[in-house]
Amino acid sequence: MDRHVDFERLHNFRDLGGYRACDGRTVAWRTLYRADSLGKLDGADRETFRELGIGTVIDLRYPWEIEAKGRVPEADGLHYVNLSIEHRPYDQAEIDPAVDPWRYLADRFAEVTEDGAAEIRQVLEQIAEAPGPVVFHCTSGKDRTGLIAAFVLTLLGVSEEQVLSDFALTELATERLTADWRAANPGRVMKWPGYGRAPAVVMELVLADLTARHGSVQRYLKDRVQLSDRTVERLRARLLTTAAAG
Repeated sequence: MDRHVDFERLHNFRDLGGYRACDGRTVAWRTLYRADSLGKLDGADRETFRELGIGTVIDLRYPWEIEAKGRVPEADGLHYVNLSIEHRPYDQAEIDPAVDPWRYLADRFAEVTEDGAAEIRQVLEQIAEAPGPVVFHCTSGKDRTGLIAAFVLTLLGVSEEQVLSDFALTELATERLTADWRAANPGRVMKWPGYGRAPAVVMELVLADLTARHGSVQRYLKDRVQLSDRTVERLRARLLTTAAAG
């Protein structure tokens, strides 16, 4: 099954189902999604979104981003929560082209994992306790969204190889995300050639950094994020299935 969901204005909306966990179970399809900004939903895209049956939207952006770019349109029965996991904003288009791009991004992820520990816990709790399908998103569905996806898949017992592969799928949307940026910023020059990129090496560095600092990603989530065993159990009960993948 193709995990990409086709929209006209969204470029990076994906189903996290189908990944194999270490206990032999599989991440359930049509239960948890990751996406770029749902503020872009309009026209026929609204009906596509409605047909997915999503009941909870977790917006990982800053409140000022939401004010400027909009949020998911309100709908009956749709629960919306804003949990900004990033606390130190930066402009990727202005990054010095001379820096090591993947190390630079991994260091920004490290800031999020420390600054946003409380919000990360709340996001994972929301996913664990939601009564129906959930989608979480940021602006491009790349960095903040990629971090939460990596944490969820890791907690479900998905291999690091699959976690890295999922992160790198954003590369399929890079060209369109870059085109959107240029259309929205006609008077600016994109200085950083890595804009919109999401190679697996970035998340590989992030996971290695967390392991070096905390012993493992799971220990980071338990000790720094203070994620409870009950939440982990609820995540696994909700998101893992014995049904065949595909």
